[in-house]
Amino acid sequence: MFGIQPLPSVRLTLISDVLHAPYSGMLPGHVAGFYGYDECHIDLRSLAEFAGCQILIDRAIAIDINKNLVICQTRPPVNFDLLSVDIGSTPATLSVPGAAEYAIAAKPVPEFLASWNQLISEIPNPPQKPLRIAIVGGGAGGVELALNMQSRLGKEEGRRKREEGRGNKEEGIRKREENLENLSSEIHLFHSGAKLMPAHNHRVRRRLEEILISCGIQLHLKEKVCAVKKIEKETNPQFPTDYQISCKSGLELECARIFWVTQASAANWIRESGLAADSNGFMQVNDCLQSVSHPNVFGAGDIAAMVNYPRPKAGVFAVRQGKPLFENLQQFLLEKPLKPFALQEQYLGLIGTGNKRAIASRGSFMWESALLWYWKDWIDRQFMQKFSHLPNPRNTK
Repeated sequence: MFGIQPLPSVRLTLISDVLHAPYSGMLPGHVAGFYGYDECHIDLRSLAEFAGCQILIDRAIAIDINKNLVICQTRPPVNFDLLSVDIGSTPATLSVPGAAEYAIAAKPVPEFLASWNQLISEIPNPPQKPLRIAIVGGGAGGVELALNMQSRLGKEEGRRKREEGRGNKEEGIRKREENLENLSSEIHLFHSGAKLMPAHNHRVRRRLEEILISCGIQLHLKEKVCAVKKIEKETNPQFPTDYQISCKSGLELECARIFWVTQASAANWIRESGLAADSNGFMQVNDCLQSVSHPNVFGAGDIAAMVNYPRPKAGVFAVRQGKPLFENLQQFLLEKPLKPFALQEQYLGLIGTGNKRAIASRGSFMWESALLWYWKDWIDRQFMQKFSHLPNPRNTK
C-alpha cells in the first residue's frame, strides 16, 4: 500500500529475519502438500523494491525507545522516527522444562516449516519403525496441524508403496502387506483440557474429535505436559526415537518429533523496551493501533493487544488491521488526526481437515463441506497474486 500511495520525503525500512514471508492462511495446506513453497510465501525483496523500501535481513532483538533505535542481532542499530511492530507470537513453552530446547514451535513459521520439511525428507524407505509424532495443544491450530500432518504422511506412505509395487509384482505385494501390518506413522495430540478447541461451539468440537479419531490420531485429553527430554541412545537407527514427553498424570511417550502449538506468548523484549504491555507481555495499542505509551510506535497482528477490543490471536484479525494500520501510519506522518476502528466480536473460522474439506465455525454455527476449502483456496490464491503480480511503481499514482 505504501508502494501504491507513496509519501514524499518518507524513507521506508523493512527489518525481517527472512527473505520469503510465509502466508499463515496457506500454512496448513502447505503442510499437507497441497501448496508448494512459492505458492504460500511472499518474496520480500521484490515487494520492497516495488515499494521503494530498504530491506534489512536481520532479527530485531530490542528497542531503545529513548533514542528511537531498533537493536538488531547482527547489524548496527537502525534509527526511526516512526516504528510499526508486527513480529507475531510464539507458543508458550518456557514454563515446561525441556520444551524450549527440544520441541518444535509452530511459530516462527519459517523455522517450523524447515523442521517439518526436513522430517518429510528424512523418512526412510522402507520405514524401519513407526514414525511417532506428538503435538501439544488442542486448540484450532493444533487440531488443524494434526489433520494436515496425517494427510501428508499418508500421501508419503502411499507414494512409497506405489514405488515398491513398480518392481517385482510378488515382492511388491509382500512389502505392501508388511507395511499395512506395521503402520509407518502415528500422531498423538495432547491437550490439558477435557474438550478440544474450547473457543469453538460444541458441534464443531464434537465433529472434529470424530474426524481425528477416524483418521487414527490418538487423543490424550486432560493430559498436562510437564516435561520434555532427549533420550540418549546407544544405537543410532536410520530414524531414531529421540525424545520423551512426560505428563503430570504419569503418562510418558517416546517420539521422533514434538510440535508445540499452545497458547501464544510475546517476545520478552517488547516489555523490556519500556513499551506498555498487558499481563502476557503483548504491546498495548489503542483503537488506532498506536502504542498507549509511545505515540510514534504502532503495532498490529499477534504482538498487539487492542486495549478496547481484546481478541484471540487469530490471523483474520491481523489481516483486518492491515488497512487501518497503513492509513494511520500515513496520517501520523502527515500530522493529521488518526482514524479509530473496531474489530468485530465474532469471526468465521475455517478449519481444514487435511482432505480438501473444511469446517466453518462462527458462534454457534457450523458447516462442513469441500466447497468451503475451495472457497478459501480461491481467496488465498487471490491474496497471494497481489504479491506475485506487482504493478510497476513508475506507473502508479
